[in-house]
Order: sequence, then structure tokens, then C-alpha cells
Amino acid sequence: MMKSNGVKILDCTIRDGGLVNNWDFSVDFVRDTYEALNAAGVDYMEIGYKNSPKLVDADSAGPWRFCEDEFIKTVIPEKKLTKLSAIVDIGRVDPDDFVPRSESPIDMIRVACYLKDIDKALDLIESFHALGYETTVNIMAVSNSISSHLVDALQKIEESPVDVAYVVDSFGSLFNRDIEDLVKLFKEHAPSKRLGIHTHNNLQMAFANTLCGINLGIEFLDTSVFGMGRGAGNCQTELILGHLTASRYDMKPILKLIDERFVALREEVEWGYNTAYALTGLFNEHPRSAIAMRKTEDKDRFFNFFNKLTSVETHSDIQ
Repeated sequence: MMKSNGVKILDCTIRDGGLVNNWDFSVDFVRDTYEALNAAGVDYMEIGYKNSPKLVDADSAGPWRFCEDEFIKTVIPEKKLTKLSAIVDIGRVDPDDFVPRSESPIDMIRVACYLKDIDKALDLIESFHALGYETTVNIMAVSNSISSHLVDALQKIEESPVDVAYVVDSFGSLFNRDIEDLVKLFKEHAPSKRLGIHTHNNLQMAFANTLCGINLGIEFLDTSVFGMGRGAGNCQTELILGHLTASRYDMKPILKLIDERFVALREEVEWGYNTAYALTGLFNEHPRSAIAMRKTEDKDRFFNFFNKLTSVETHSDIQ
């Protein structure tokens, strides 16, 4: 068991899990998830992406990829203690679509970006901050970043109004020592910022890396119910709730939700640890090739997949 030390749990099931089922959750499913998270004492629920239907094909995905305010108000007509967050992608969001936080059901806007787009991300954060939203910046694929580029980005983050800077293990390839090195870098070059962590479970390190982050002073913990998330999934909400000693947390409502909603869902769509995802994690690569492989008749031919990953001739085709 671990003391909570003032951490905040941000459950991103609907957003990251939406990458598994194309955000095709029913309204009742999302509403039940919110009620369970609130009963469990979870601090934030990420209800999806808030990308613009003008910039992303609105017919290609469920409504949780767009999270329009009026729709969210009908889904959760009475917000309780659990706040709502949404995430946006560079190039897929129009800041003019956003109303002030006082008029929106959303409390926090998170901006996901690659290092090359950090200036664009911080411009967005400026606009969201001016509208009163809590904000985070989530730098993706940090395990592939050049240290000097990351330092430059962190120095810009330090000068920005963003509330939280996230350590993101996009490929599920990091170990405790890597988390320690990254947190040291974040604290050195963005010392005034609160820190968050988002982990994937390719190497079955998501929970351990999140605990490592807590020990290093990270405050915001991304989790998902039953680990639901892209590919190998995320650190499990129920594990974190069960491990922290804060009296406001209770894992029982999440276990009930898993029984009633998630067990059946995992019979329909796949997520969670798998040898294919472990291989992309070991090679520090995006799991898209493993995700594609799991949809073929050869989904359990891991030796062949390993050969493809390590082949000079095909390596460039699966980045």
C-alpha cells in the first residue's frame, strides 16, 4: 500500500479505450462509467477527444472523439465531484470552437503533441488557459526524443501557463530507471510545473512505472478501467485505487463496473498485454504494426512477427 501524497487520478478509459472500439461506447456505458468513477473517488474522467468535426471525418468515429459540449451535458446532466477532461490533437482542433470553462461541462483540456509541435501545443494552451480551463501538455513518443530537443521543449513549457506537464510512455517501452531520468529532466527544466504520468503496458510495466512516478513526486496519474486502452492498454484504475491509502478512494465501485460492463466488452474487442505488443515495446516502436497483426489470421504467429520487426527489408514499412 502507498500513501496518496496528494495525487490526482485521471481515468482515460473512454478516450484511450476509444482507440480500441473507434469510440463506439453507448451513452449508458459512459454514464455508468462516470457514476462508478465518482463513487470510487476518482478525481478526473477523460470523456474523450475534443477534436473538431470540421477537421476530422465526423462519420468515421463515435461522438467521444468530438465531445461537443451540449452532447456531454445530456450524457452527464449532473456533474459530481469527479471533474471532466478532454484531449485534443495538433491539427485536429479549432480553438474557436471552445466556450469559456464557465459555460462548458469540461474542466480540463489536455494537448497531446510530438516535440516538433511544441510551439503549436503551447499556443493552444494559451487560448485554453485564457478561457479558464485547467491545462496539460502531453509530449508523445518521449522515448524516441533527442535529449536536447526535450530540454528545449521543457524550457518553453516552463515559460508557459500550462498547469501540468506529462511524462508519456507512448510505446510502453520504459522502465523505472527511464522514468527516473525523465522526471529528473522535467524537474530540472520545468521546475514550477506539476507533473503527470501516462503509461502503456507493453512490457507489463505500466503499474510499476506509475508507482515509480508517485515516489518521484508525480501528482497526476493516468489510468483506465480494466486497463482498457490502445494495444496493450494502460495502468489499471482498479490497481491504483487498491494501492493508495487515501480514504477518498474505493476500488469496489470499479470492480462492480468491470463485472457489469467491461468483461463482456473484452469479449468483443481486444486490448491488454500480448506478446506482439511486448515485441514493439522491446524495440521501442509504435504498436500500430502489432495492432494490425492482431487483426489477421497470423495474429498468434509471434516468431514471424519478430522476424518482420527485425528485417532490414520490411522494417521501414512498419514504423
